[in-house]
Amino acid sequence: MNCEKYKPTYILIAVNVAIYVIGAIIGGNAIETSGNVVWDWGQVNGRVLFEGAYWQLFTAMFIHASIFHLVGNMLFLLIFGLRGEEMFSLSEFIAIYILGGFVGNVLSLAFGAAPNGIPFVSVGASGAIFAMFGACVIYDRRSMRQSILGALVYAFFLFFINTGENVNILAHLGGLVFGLFLGYLIATRRKPTEEPIRHSYSAAIPF
Repeated sequence: MNCEKYKPTYILIAVNVAIYVIGAIIGGNAIETSGNVVWDWGQVNGRVLFEGAYWQLFTAMFIHASIFHLVGNMLFLLIFGLRGEEMFSLSEFIAIYILGGFVGNVLSLAFGAAPNGIPFVSVGASGAIFAMFGACVIYDRRSMRQSILGALVYAFFLFFINTGENVNILAHLGGLVFGLFLGYLIATRRKPTEEPIRHSYSAAIPF
């Protein structure tokens, strides 16, 4: 089933924007998300581990630290999400996005730590978006029976140029690796006659 019919990318963008607006109303600040919203719905490792706030592993991927954080992530979601709609069914698309974000957050929970006893806090859709990106680049190469080495080099190049201060590298890495795995698996298991999506190539993602 072609997920383009449902336009999940636009739905996800709308959900992320709506949640940010709600957080801005609650916190009284349209530029930055309030600490209370982040504490309750972002990923605070201490709360997840010691207070059972397991919902944060899912909700954190819909919370953004600022309007600039939101706009940047939604731009990349638009690019890679629309590309993913061309390649995957609706169920595959949702699995890549949601589970990719979850895997990134779990990796952050397992290995994330902040200095001087400061709580490790993570917010944003980056892990889920990296999962979609990874799935797209590996699916494109594998489905055409081409070498996946170039796709892996490109994927990790984008990963490394997106590292920096206040960037949750673990969430990015977890999402990317999961997306690469699932995209490869889907391409490998899908027969040529089962291709539900057309391949259309654009300059947005220079494979």
